Amino acid sequence: MQSNENILLTCTEEVRVRFNETDPLGIVWHGHYIVYFEDGREAFGRQHGLTYLDIQNAGYVTPIVKSTCEHFLPLKYGETFRIVTTFVNSVSAKLIYKYELFNKEDQLVCSGETIQVFLDSNGSLCLYNPEFFQTWKDKMGLS
Repeated sequence: MQSNENILLTCTEEVRVRFNETDPLGIVWHGHYIVYFEDGREAFGRQHGLTYLDIQNAGYVTPIVKSTCEHFLPLKYGETFRIVTTFVNSVSAKLIYKYELFNKEDQLVCSGETIQVFLDSNGSLCLYNPEFFQTWKDKMGLS
């Protein structure tokens, strides 16, 4: 039987740098990398059945409580790059994602992580996995 700690759920999304994402030097402004992380989360949700609409329809929201981002190489206007998003399984009622952005030469451009918590419809922090999330984890073999 496979250990659930060894199961990696990932998603890869290709993105092109848009003009409005660059600074006067023609490189991506640092704040847009957090937006790229969101692009990765949304692609992950579509691929693995855990979209923001699924979460909202279950009566929850998932605000980000922590984000980290390390920059290694610049991206420039017109370049395409890959966002690799990996779900980090946790026993806590959290969504933890790791991100790696690679340029067309397959060089690591940026890496980071976000942590989200669950709030119910009253805005209260959930200390245990909401039922819909636990069901999703069971389905994915993460329990």
